[in-house]
Amino acid sequence: MGTSDHKTTILGGGLTGLSAAYLLSRAGKDVVVFEGDDTVGGLSKTIVRGEYRFDLGGHRFFTKNEKINSFVSDLMGDELISVPRKSTIYMRNRYFDYPLKPFNAVSGLGFTTTAKIIADYCTERLKRFISNPATVSLEDWVVSNFGRTMFGIYFKEYTEKVWGIGCDRISMDWVAQRIRGLSLSKAIKNALFKSNGKDIPSLVDQFMYPKLGIGRISDRLREEIERTGSVFTDTRVERINHSDYHIDSIQVSSHTRDRTESGAEIISTIPLTNLLNIMNPAPPDAVMSAVSKLRYRDLVVVGLMINRERVTDQTWIYIPEQKIPFGRIHEPKNWSTEMAPEGRTLLVIEYFSFIGDRFWNETDKRLADMTVKNLEHLGFLNNDEIIDSMVVRVPRAYPLFEVGYREHSDVLYDYLKNFRNLHIAGRNGMFRYYNMDHAIASGMETAEEIVRKNTVAEKDDRKKYVCAGSEACDVH
Repeated sequence: MGTSDHKTTILGGGLTGLSAAYLLSRAGKDVVVFEGDDTVGGLSKTIVRGEYRFDLGGHRFFTKNEKINSFVSDLMGDELISVPRKSTIYMRNRYFDYPLKPFNAVSGLGFTTTAKIIADYCTERLKRFISNPATVSLEDWVVSNFGRTMFGIYFKEYTEKVWGIGCDRISMDWVAQRIRGLSLSKAIKNALFKSNGKDIPSLVDQFMYPKLGIGRISDRLREEIERTGSVFTDTRVERINHSDYHIDSIQVSSHTRDRTESGAEIISTIPLTNLLNIMNPAPPDAVMSAVSKLRYRDLVVVGLMINRERVTDQTWIYIPEQKIPFGRIHEPKNWSTEMAPEGRTLLVIEYFSFIGDRFWNETDKRLADMTVKNLEHLGFLNNDEIIDSMVVRVPRAYPLFEVGYREHSDVLYDYLKNFRNLHIAGRNGMFRYYNMDHAIASGMETAEEIVRKNTVAEKDDRKKYVCAGSEACDVH
């Protein structure tokens, strides 16, 4: 692997980095991608275990942006299928529809609780009309939009299980982006008149999905990139050398050798905190102080291969109660029948975690046994139906949006924007909560920015060449 002053070097082989590399290669640019894992895709990858395939939690593709939709559709062709979304919340020993359906909620919670939900919601609407109270945390936002009772029943336990901190410490930015445009009234209207929720991502009831798993999108991008460029997996970025706000070189390490790379443009999609921690020389103390205040939430995924045709008919099942250790279940065969052999299926169970906690440090066998025991208790399966199991640990799966995070991330943005040939992009690269379509869009926009920048530079170079020594070109 040599060096070039004209190529774009991309750090991270997730959807953002691969989308950028794909567009740049199509524009005739020289690109190289470095990914630390043994496969591309990041969180949007598909794990293969014999005849079984599963995603890291299940990732649907849905977008209202026609440009992104065309990008993925053209790339995937007839690999894409349409999947009906059917999700439930399991709590209080029964299932509740998600998104909310009022009659199901009434039968599940009773008329007294339902009346309290509606009364609380009306009270919050009145408060907003009179004084418009400040909204800082996730708790503030949900209570304001759904009422205190609804917050306590449907949001508090699950959210705290997912993020590992109290709802009063989670920034409202996360929930406002994740379910933006949604309120109790809109959820009810959507349940009664299905068209009302068609533009709210949290309420869509159909999504696109590759037949062989979400990782096929990343695999297809890699296939196209490698027609002209290079994608290296199992290759970690160890150090970023810079001077005068310019990235001079990048040191990478693989199982076979260490090497130094350079490039005219650098795109970083690796975790923002990692990027700052490996810069040489180190950023100023104020920047590193801000780095230390940003955290990520990690993920442990357990896949169980089961000797049964199907266990559920759901795409997702959410488990909010703290007494059950995992937070979400999905059955890949309900997304595509090609995810497991005929007569057999698999369940994928998500444990939201921090590196070093009891779930992260547990042995694979004990974690699988604990998962099976809880699923038996919930009535999903019997232990003698288990064929095999697999555990996957995913570090830095999600940026953790604690109250005040934006001030810290802004310090990092203000520092990094001074670098003339560095572009940060993607969910982890920018410390933002991006869905798949946003991650792809971030890569596309970054590639387009580089193409525009290079086009202007090339025009300037041609003008200098043509006008060299000619007074006739001395115009503005």
